[in-house]
Amino acid sequence: MPSTESLIVVGDRVLIRPDDPTERTTSGLYLPPSVKEKDKVRGGRVVQTGPGHLIPNPEYSENDSWDPSREAVRYLPLQARPGDFALFLRKEAIELKWEEEAYLIVPHTAILALARPVHPEDL
Repeated sequence: MPSTESLIVVGDRVLIRPDDPTERTTSGLYLPPSVKEKDKVRGGRVVQTGPGHLIPNPEYSENDSWDPSREAVRYLPLQARPGDFALFLRKEAIELKWEEEAYLIVPHTAILALARPVHPEDL
């Protein structure tokens, strides 16, 4: 599995490794990706998240700009975490190939539900 450590996800976006697009029906037939593309919702495992939603820092003052510990903005963290399984709106996803691996970048607002593993070995 390739490393995504050098890839930085920005803002309120989430990097997702999509599920295998080929699915099997109850009768044993495999559905090709073109059939699955008609679905509105897709799932995948969260690999990395951006820092969150950018908001103004209420503690910041231009009068105290000399204080390096006070930034003009803060980030409101995202609900998604690496390892979560995300269900998201397919039309909002942007496909990306990184080190020969397929990923999707999805805005956090396009995520409909998250399933968080109870045990790390469930990943």
